[in-house]
Amino acid sequence: MYLDFYGLREAPFSITPDPRFVFLSERHRDALAHLLYGIGQGGGGGFVQLTGEVGTGKTTLCRLLLEQLPDNVRVALVLNPRLSPIELLQAIAEELKIDISGRSDSAKALVDALNRYLIEAYAQGLRVVLIVDEAQNLSIDALEQIRLLTNLETATQKLLQIILLGQPELRDLVARPELRQLSQRITARYHLTPLSEDETEAYLRHRLAVAGSARFPFTRLAVRRLHAISCGVPRLLNTLADRSLTAGYVTEQTQIGEQWVERAAREVMAAPLQRWRGLRPAWVALALLALVVLAVWNWPRNAAPENAPPQASTPAPAAPALDSLAEIEGLQESAFVRLLALWKLRAPQVDPAAVLRCPPIISPGLHCLRGSGNLAKLTALGRPVVLRLRVQSRDAWAVLLGVDGDRVRMAVDGRSLTVSRSELEAFWLGEYFALWRVPSFVSGLTLRQGDSGPAVEWLRQRLVEAGHATLDLDGPAIFDADVEAGVRALQASAGLSPDGIVGPETLLAAVASETSGPHLRRHLD
Repeated sequence: MYLDFYGLREAPFSITPDPRFVFLSERHRDALAHLLYGIGQGGGGGFVQLTGEVGTGKTTLCRLLLEQLPDNVRVALVLNPRLSPIELLQAIAEELKIDISGRSDSAKALVDALNRYLIEAYAQGLRVVLIVDEAQNLSIDALEQIRLLTNLETATQKLLQIILLGQPELRDLVARPELRQLSQRITARYHLTPLSEDETEAYLRHRLAVAGSARFPFTRLAVRRLHAISCGVPRLLNTLADRSLTAGYVTEQTQIGEQWVERAAREVMAAPLQRWRGLRPAWVALALLALVVLAVWNWPRNAAPENAPPQASTPAPAAPALDSLAEIEGLQESAFVRLLALWKLRAPQVDPAAVLRCPPIISPGLHCLRGSGNLAKLTALGRPVVLRLRVQSRDAWAVLLGVDGDRVRMAVDGRSLTVSRSELEAFWLGEYFALWRVPSFVSGLTLRQGDSGPAVEWLRQRLVEAGHATLDLDGPAIFDADVEAGVRALQASAGLSPDGIVGPETLLAAVASETSGPHLRRHLD
């Protein structure tokens, strides 16, 4: 209806998965790399688990994965996992075109047929992969049957690689005590998080450009509202943006402001936006910025040392329980203020509003990384980070200060809180925000084999000092095969995909062992 009015050849925000409109954020690319690495060589017969909220792009990544598979890979794709163990084995056999006539009702006969197929495929140099979408719908018995399939092996090689795609409930499912054997076999976990505000704008521009738009119809405030209402979920973005364009067309608006986004949201969202009703986003942003600037400026003078005993006349308030964090306002601001203070940063050294957006480069040499991982990965990186928690369907924020074998310590609303690792993992989906420093001549670079110069010389020194490579530091500063091998070793030690390419997460891992800056506590007693 609005195509001609906005100069479009086709609808830019259809929710059907058209490959031409695919937009991969940094986290989508990282998730895809995890999947490809697991299939290619990294899984060794274990499970690869990819989770994400509804609409974040898991199925789209699955389609991209299938398009990029090597020629020697055979795939069984199960899209409807609400199956009994027998039905699941039947579905796998049908996907792999295994003849099961006359034995489809026997689990043993089905497993035997599958085992013969896997051995023949192994002899031919083929890899066999089972991909289960919407895996959170698997029954306990079906998951146990899938685990047993990983027992199909030769003396040296697992014969089946399994990838589980699902919503966050999948994490809770595999964490159940009766599935602990399966959980231990998950060799790679990745949680796909929504788009950031900057990525949201890039996403909108990308889809409009593919659809033939010569101009961008949304104002800056409209983009902010689209991001805030959708929480960066691509599917919701499509619905809201499409309805906003319709509203703009009906009222002949060449530029769509935030009021049209609000109107679209009231039509398509299930609940009214009471939290924002009557507030202009510009005023809210200004108030938020003022709050953070004041807090950062005053922090070093107002904060007491973390280990200082409480004043006798004013007992320290009790730390809140994790399940009560949804009731506390301002946790995001206080968490980032605390992270800035740990790095001894304060206004005007850094713009607090920029830190809240977490762009890749905040200022020359100072970086912010929005990543995804688990506690093992954060422990390997060894730096305090801000954790984004999900409590009672609302975001909550905390600063990770320390990790030991059983517990974690966090700063929440200015107080120290120690909980078990399992309790944190019940509320944390894996998203974290980290600050880190590198020399300004390294900022913004992606390094790979064939590069040279001061950044490569700096990288070589880091690899040697960390024990990941033996290099002649007096030799030419060239990113050669030996440096790449050292980078892969560094990435593997930090729980990263060892692709040999130095991006933001690898740079963060490279400076994790440096003595400057704050570090995670390893002993919480």
